[in-house]
Amino acid sequence: MSHKYKIKDNDQGYFLTLTVTEWIDVFTRKNHKMKIIESLGFCQKVKGLELFGYCLMPSHLHLIARGSRDNLLSSIIHDFKSYTAKAILQQIIEEPESRRKWMLDQFQFAGKYLNRIDKYKFWQDGYHAEIIFSPEVFYQKLNYIHFNPVKDLIVEKPEEYLFSSARNYAGLRSYLNVILETPQLITY
Repeated sequence: MSHKYKIKDNDQGYFLTLTVTEWIDVFTRKNHKMKIIESLGFCQKVKGLELFGYCLMPSHLHLIARGSRDNLLSSIIHDFKSYTAKAILQQIIEEPESRRKWMLDQFQFAGKYLNRIDKYKFWQDGYHAEIIFSPEVFYQKLNYIHFNPVKDLIVEKPEEYLFSSARNYAGLRSYLNVILETPQLITY
């Protein structure tokens, strides 16, 4: 695995992309989207995750985040991925889902030859961490994630998308609180 996209400095903010195995569009269902939001909120409150931006797309999640003094960002993301994989797979198994068999077959196949996977592989490995080393990079990444739902024709304007920090930056009600400053300007 490449070391290029690893979290090396917990004091810095990072642009992260967490992708569902095979880019399966799991986050088209309300219950799965709300599990991600609930889990991010938990990471903020309990683990100290500092969130500067986010956008939950049908098959992936973009974050601009930083760890805390007490918890490394890499550890927070590891725990988040582990918990949400189990929780969402449980939802797929137990709750109404028209694509249940197909999705579970895909997740099972993805983990078939991996010793560390018990049965299903929900998330792709890694999270493609890119350091936010300047305000210009921060705003470039923030605009990129906020315009994802517009580019995919989900909404006409970024702030219309309920599962994005574009609402926070537009002063609208949002599911999660975010820090409305660039990570470089905030120090411990």
